[in-house]
Amino acid sequence: MGAAYFYHLTRRPLEEVLPQLLERSLKQGWRVLVRGRNARRIEALDLHLWTYSDDSFLPHGLAGGEQDAAQPILLTAENMGADGRPCLMSVEGADVTAEEVAAAERVCVIFDGSDLAALDRARTQWRTLTRAGAQAQYWSEENGQWEKKAES
Repeated sequence: MGAAYFYHLTRRPLEEVLPQLLERSLKQGWRVLVRGRNARRIEALDLHLWTYSDDSFLPHGLAGGEQDAAQPILLTAENMGADGRPCLMSVEGADVTAEEVAAAERVCVIFDGSDLAALDRARTQWRTLTRAGAQAQYWSEENGQWEKKAES
C-alpha cells in the first residue's frame, strides 16, 4: 500500500521542484505518470523538462503517442489511470483517488502555497484521501529544505 506525499511549495516554483522529484523517482526505478488539469500547462512542462538542465536528462513524453507504455515519465492533462506505474504525481490540483494511492508506491500531490485556490484544493484532497483510509504525509520547504510536518 502506497502513500500520498503532499508537497507544499513555498520557496520554489513547480518548474524547479518537479524535475528533482522525477529524478528521485527514476533512481528508485519507478515509472511516473504526471497528471495535470490543463493541457497547455502540461505541454509547457514537457518543454521545460527537455531544457531544465544541461547536466541531466529526463526521458519523458506526452500522453497520446504510440510509445506511451514505454515512457519512463508520461505527462497528461487527462484523468487517465497510472497503468501500473508505481508513482503518480498530481500537479495543479489534478484528481487522485484513494484507490490510486493504495495501488501506487507513491503519489505526490504538488501544490503552490502562494495560490489560495491551490491550497484549498490540496486541503480538500488531504481530507478526502485520509477519510478514505489512504496514508498521507505533508511536506513543506518553508525552512529552505523539505521537512515532514504531518502524517496520517
